[in-house]
Amino acid sequence: MNYNMKRHVAALLAVPALLLTAACGSDDDSNGDAKGGVAQVDGKAGEKPEISVPKDGKPSRKTVVETVSEGSGTAIKASDYVRLDWTVEKWGGDQELGGTWAAPSTGGKTPRQQSVEQIGKPSRQLPVKVLDAVKGKKPGSRILVQGTAGDLIGENLNPSSGITEKDVLIWVVDPVGAAPVDAEAEAEGEQAAPEEGMPEVKAPSQKAATITVPKGVKAPKDLEQQVLIKGDGKKVEAGQGLIAQYTGVKWEDGKKFDSSWDHGGATAFQIGTGAVVAGWDQGLVGKNVGDRVLLVIPPSLGYGASPDSELAKNTLVFVVDILGTV
Repeated sequence: MNYNMKRHVAALLAVPALLLTAACGSDDDSNGDAKGGVAQVDGKAGEKPEISVPKDGKPSRKTVVETVSEGSGTAIKASDYVRLDWTVEKWGGDQELGGTWAAPSTGGKTPRQQSVEQIGKPSRQLPVKVLDAVKGKKPGSRILVQGTAGDLIGENLNPSSGITEKDVLIWVVDPVGAAPVDAEAEAEGEQAAPEEGMPEVKAPSQKAATITVPKGVKAPKDLEQQVLIKGDGKKVEAGQGLIAQYTGVKWEDGKKFDSSWDHGGATAFQIGTGAVVAGWDQGLVGKNVGDRVLLVIPPSLGYGASPDSELAKNTLVFVVDILGTV
């Protein structure tokens, strides 16, 4: 995953992943029945939770998974894509260690950043055991996951976090929405010819697209975009989780640097909140599910704001198939 889109996205996320050094392996959760206390969670799902623990009480020695409040709709299934809010505190620490609620307020100018994940796949922000706790729950629920860092995070616990394996951590997770999307899905329909000055795209089924940059044409200074296949799904709105296939090449040499097809298929991310490069936010919000979109993104709207990125000086060309939203 040397140039996986998620790697570059992670540098732009406002949500800190304080505890994890890498994604965790998965084990079955075990509901706690050992003697000991369980944190109290107050507040409605969709609002920042208030976590309290019994005074002078000792926490349960086993992992606890509880539904604090139940939502409505279809239960979340294994492999579903989910958009969710979360927070994590240490038992007795009374301090938020990370989460979507910890992100700086935008003052209502843009939707708040949330996490978008696929159940059953590694996450850069949540331990697999915590993410798995939303399976079988309904969107709009509030879920408590409490356990030791050693049990929930295991060998991937970040030693610089100041958290030890024996420390008890309290996660509160609010799944906002969920959607099942085939990881091998792709945009379907007749593809339009490229507009003048735009790259040529050949997109064989189930493979990364081949993108040919026009010879002798200077890279545009502004964002350029074209809908190659017009879908008939709902319009993409800022703040939604967007599920997509994509391929990216550098305008300067035409070389591919990443494709979802090289990493197991469809991926998901929040759109319109600054969680991804600005060219994606500007080019994909307002498009429709089912669209295939060609984007040419100048460095100022790509990774130019991240000078350490290997793509900071490159104009990026992406072909994006919009498969769904969550």
